[in-house]
Amino acid sequence: MIGGSTPEAELSDLSRWPDPAPAITRGERDTRLNQLRALAGEAGADAVLVNVGPNLRYFTGVPWQPSERLVAMLVPVTGTPTMICPAFELGTLEADLAIDVDMRLWEEDEDPIACIADAAGSGACQTLAVDPLFPFQWAERLRAAVSCTLIDGGPPIDRCRMIKSPAELALLTQAKAMTLEVHRRTARILRPGIMASEVVRFIDAAHRALGAVGSSFCIVQFGRATAYPHGLPGDRALEDGQLVLVDTGCLVEGYHSDITRTYAFGEVGEAEREIWTIEAAAQQAAFDAVLPGRICEDIDAAARGVIEKAGLGPGYRLPGLPHRTGHGIGLSIHEPAYLVRGDKTVLTPGMCFSNEPMLVVPDRFGIRLEDHFHVTETGAAWFTRPQTSIDQPFA
Repeated sequence: MIGGSTPEAELSDLSRWPDPAPAITRGERDTRLNQLRALAGEAGADAVLVNVGPNLRYFTGVPWQPSERLVAMLVPVTGTPTMICPAFELGTLEADLAIDVDMRLWEEDEDPIACIADAAGSGACQTLAVDPLFPFQWAERLRAAVSCTLIDGGPPIDRCRMIKSPAELALLTQAKAMTLEVHRRTARILRPGIMASEVVRFIDAAHRALGAVGSSFCIVQFGRATAYPHGLPGDRALEDGQLVLVDTGCLVEGYHSDITRTYAFGEVGEAEREIWTIEAAAQQAAFDAVLPGRICEDIDAAARGVIEKAGLGPGYRLPGLPHRTGHGIGLSIHEPAYLVRGDKTVLTPGMCFSNEPMLVVPDRFGIRLEDHFHVTETGAAWFTRPQTSIDQPFA
């Protein structure tokens, strides 16, 4: 389970994922656009401006990330969407696009805001819902350039993205299965003296061997460094009798995995074992609390109930749980809704969340067990099987 192998041996035994999930179809993207139009209309908008990044990818298939050059799509409640894009990027854009759009191209010495204003049409768009990820500076320039009212486009966009289709669930399932296999292989390469940086390099290589483009992120912490939710800077060597915390993920067609395992390397103390047991119980309590119609904060409360009954906390006090119990996940690693007090989003089948009520004993150690679930008609379903033991992290 832990130790006894080498990076070379584990990598040589890995190959590309044998049964990849199908990519999102054009028909599904058309359905997404129609849903966006309907939700925008319900919100009183005549059009939605979708910024480059995960929201644009969701609707168009274009996997670009934001830069200093404006790239966006104007989606009218009725009619064909218009892409606003630098003229020299047209060929690349057309290669990535998975829907039909009109084009408004701008040259380097032109103002792209004018393209949006032109696409919105004089008087045709009275209310424009703007992607919350559209930069503030551009939004203010847009406000000055158009006669329409700007409103928050987050609610209609988020309502589309929060409910995952069967195709999305399949892509998420693959990503998480790949990362869990990488976790299993990672535990086997551990040895006294191995540096955290060597483990990080192995995890990236293992993700690549399975067909991902590498790790989308990676946290490897030993001993005292596990007491910090996102670790401490610097490199460390693993010692016998320490806790190991590994948090990593990858992308499959843009969809994220994000799984954490915490386990003993050698013999650890009774305090570590007791906190690990409370952590596992809190994670299970959050999972058991999931039902369609409940609200997100109820799931956070279920985990905290176990933690506080054990004498930790209360609230965000340490020793205890210093952050939310979980986050939505999909094309963004953290996306609405959130399992945290104050989030009253109603749980609906198709929603996907992390479940990670990390417990921290300040300046000593931390335990984070992170798996993901999706909401079903009757409760919740795990994407990955939770860890069952501090000593044997993988079944």
